[in-house]
Amino acid sequence: MVKSIGLAVLALWPVTAQEGGISAQRIREYTKFLAGDLMEGRGVGTRGGQLATEYIANELALAGAKPAGENGTYFQKVPLVGVQTQPESTLSAVAGGKTVDFRWADDFVGNSGTQTPDTGFEADAVFVGHGIAAPEYHWDDFKGVDVTGKVLVLFTNEPASNDPKFFDGRALTYYGRWTYKYEEGMRRGARAVIIIHTTPTASYGWDVVRNSWSAESPFVKLGAGERALALEAWISREAGDQLLALTGKTVDELLAASEKRDFRPIDLGIRIRGHIVSKVRDLDTRNVAAIVPGSDPKFKDEVVIYSAHWDHFGIGAPINGDAIYNGAIDNATGCAILLELARAWAALPQKPKRSALFLAVTAEEGGLKGSEYYGRHPLFPPAKTALDLNYDAIYPFGRAQDVVITGAERTTVNPLAQQIAKRLGLAIAADATPEAGHYFRSDHFSFARVGIPAFSIGHATEFAGKPAGFGLRAYQEYNSKHYHQPSDEFQGDWDFTALEQAALYGFLLGREVANLEKLPDWRPGDAFHR
Repeated sequence: MVKSIGLAVLALWPVTAQEGGISAQRIREYTKFLAGDLMEGRGVGTRGGQLATEYIANELALAGAKPAGENGTYFQKVPLVGVQTQPESTLSAVAGGKTVDFRWADDFVGNSGTQTPDTGFEADAVFVGHGIAAPEYHWDDFKGVDVTGKVLVLFTNEPASNDPKFFDGRALTYYGRWTYKYEEGMRRGARAVIIIHTTPTASYGWDVVRNSWSAESPFVKLGAGERALALEAWISREAGDQLLALTGKTVDELLAASEKRDFRPIDLGIRIRGHIVSKVRDLDTRNVAAIVPGSDPKFKDEVVIYSAHWDHFGIGAPINGDAIYNGAIDNATGCAILLELARAWAALPQKPKRSALFLAVTAEEGGLKGSEYYGRHPLFPPAKTALDLNYDAIYPFGRAQDVVITGAERTTVNPLAQQIAKRLGLAIAADATPEAGHYFRSDHFSFARVGIPAFSIGHATEFAGKPAGFGLRAYQEYNSKHYHQPSDEFQGDWDFTALEQAALYGFLLGREVANLEKLPDWRPGDAFHR
């Protein structure tokens, strides 16, 4: 019987890539199929999305994992509404007898949260800095100003500081995420929220925003009487300067003002008018869930979760003649690892004490909607969930020399995670771009929000035989040229060794956690503590 192993002993054990039978070649083939044009970019609520979930469920069944979804199936339905803003939508700003009209996609993108085909609004604009109210950091961008019914204009990200304890220093907290900005606007009764994009504050270029927000976006269906923002929007930096010029200000000037603790909201003296035309439909989409039951009657109703999102952007605006957003790295790679983990776990001659749940979630690209739904409607209670290990966009660029597990340090799993990395000859690398806020941008965050210890096993930063810093440069190139674009396609010369390593790392870590006598937790005092 597999037993929980002491850390000192674990560190001495040798390991081979074949432990668990994990294969880079199988991961390669799964990735190639999921990223193929046949899947039509795996859009949520599309034929391609249906094909992808059927394929994943079928492969999980072939692996030997049992159905863990609803009514004895491999599926958990996720009730969403698809909203796609139409090009005829308009947005304009009026002040001092002057009007500035913004062009859809070139100047602004966004969605109406009202989930109706036609939404019009007109309201005064108030600049609220970064739109943050964080008492634990003694920061308040609102200073008691009532913004009910206003259009909030703000920047994403957080005020900058050299203090490592101020908003976690260089690392982005959830206060810096665009999702928080819209949520806070809703809490304060705003009519709409407009984020002025800059590449440094967003950590990605306008092309990424435009491509991500021009497609259909999923929303959780509104209940009776629930209100929503008339517009959740981004405007380009150039459009931001045009907007602020109406009041004699600039993007740089207001960004500098937003960095100061004594900042107060600024009534811009601008009237914002919007007419948002939307295509609205109910989305037929689902999470895929399969389980390999544990061996211990006492613990088998507790689970270790392996997760990855299966969705991408489907068929969208053509770029260089290509309209299929294949999402090869993001996130056919993660799903491929998930399938290989399920096969390896099911093949164990003696199963660990706890069960393993393999969860491919929908609508990550629309704001973690599939994992958020699972968090609110779990197949296994959070109190009986030991850990979530998530995979999202792993680079197939050779043999990894390290692994990124940002967030593990917040949990009691961290010592074990460190020991397993040492056993595999992998260094633990710091997140090379903490300012991008990756911890809040992938599905593990949805599990963390309901108290489940969770983090992603991320892409390597260094690769064997490659120059120092190769991983960071690869990230920067991918982010600028291929992220959320049709060019994120499978390449025949990719080396999947790093994905095999990432899978093996998660396999060993999950197996050990599944055999612990006590459920892991967040470190005392952590915001996600159970």
